[in-house]
Order: sequence, then structure tokens, then C-alpha cells
Amino acid sequence: MQDEQNGTVETVSNTNGAQENEAQNEEQNEVQVQNGKIVIDNVPQIQQMPELPRGCEVTSLAMLLQYAGVSVDKLTLAKEINTIPFRDQNGLHGNPNVGFVGDIYSFDNPGYGVYHGPIADLAESYLPGRILDLTGQSIDSVYNMVKQGSPVWVITNSRFASLPESEFSIWNTQTGNVQITYREHSVLVVGYDDNYVYLNDPLADQPHKTVSKASFEESWIQMGKQAVSYQ
Repeated sequence: MQDEQNGTVETVSNTNGAQENEAQNEEQNEVQVQNGKIVIDNVPQIQQMPELPRGCEVTSLAMLLQYAGVSVDKLTLAKEINTIPFRDQNGLHGNPNVGFVGDIYSFDNPGYGVYHGPIADLAESYLPGRILDLTGQSIDSVYNMVKQGSPVWVITNSRFASLPESEFSIWNTQTGNVQITYREHSVLVVGYDDNYVYLNDPLADQPHKTVSKASFEESWIQMGKQAVSYQ
């Protein structure tokens, strides 16, 4: 942990058995702790563009899985995520709790995104028995995973702040009503301190995007406290 007297940095290691295949060695996750800032080192930064204009969720999942030692890319995950039509034959919208809604590859066709359930299911196929769906838990569950060396996939919005009600709509789907916003966005939480969270954002050029901790938490809560990690 951080030594407040002399400012030295201690590396906190979390060894896990993440496997790319049966021959892969155990992976060691390293967390840097300095002046109250906790950040996971060396998490891949992957951009969703240009191939996946709506693919923030699977791109963030690719970052998580690659860091866990799994050899899989965003395009493979885009093919494998359960996908459903934007509207069905009765004119009802697809439900992002069931699968990716619409076109992930282009803005030429209607589309939206996908929520935590299908993402956790897909992640489970790569890390069986190790995926933790933290959805509905407190924000401390997210920060605790980061402190232990596991980045956390989350749903937020592109502004990383609470949105006005005018930004939301209610969709009627075959499986019930669901709230959506076209500002929905997915990122990977890789660090935090007292004032900020640090994100690998699939729309950013560089890792460790810095956003206000308070506003990020508001946006995360507003989007249903959706979070997925691994142990």
C-alpha cells in the first residue's frame, strides 16, 4: 500500500489462473498504488472504430478478456454476441437485456447496444466459472475488483455524467419495457482515487481516460449499476 510518509509505491499483485489456452501460464495482475491512486497497469487499449461504430460493449469486453489472458479480438466478440433485430415483425423494439439490438457495424442501419446479461454470458464462455456479474451492487464492488487487479466492464454514457430525463426513452419489447438512451456507452474501469476514475474508453486514443468520480458514479447508477468482472 502507499506509504504516506515517504511517497513510495508498492506493487500489489493478484495472481489468477486466466488461460488463453490449456498451455498458457498463470497471469499476474499488477496494481499500482500511489498517493491514494489505484490503477491496473498494462490493460490493453482497444478502439472500437472504425470497424464497430456501435461496438463499445464488445470492445470493452475484449480489453477485459485480453488482460485476463484470453486471445480474442473485438471482431470475434462482435460476431459471437447474441444479436436481435432493432424491431421485430410486430414493430416492437429489441431488448438490450436479451442481445445486441440492431446493427453493430454501421450507422447506415438502426441499432442501439447491449446490456450486462449477454455480455456476462459471452464472457463466461471464455472464462467459465470465473465471471462475476456485479450488476445491482454498490460502486464499492467495482472499486474492490480494481483494487484486487481485475478491471471492470461497465455501462455509463458518453458524457460520464447524469443525463436529463429528456435523453431517455422507454421501449416496449417482447420481454417487457426497457429504458434506453442513445448516449449509452461502455468502458472498462481500470483505476480510481478520491476524485477521479480512470477508464479505458474504446472511443479514446489513449488508456486511463480521467473523469470525475462523482459524475461517473451518477451516470453508472442512472444506467442501472451494470458491471461485469472476473476472479
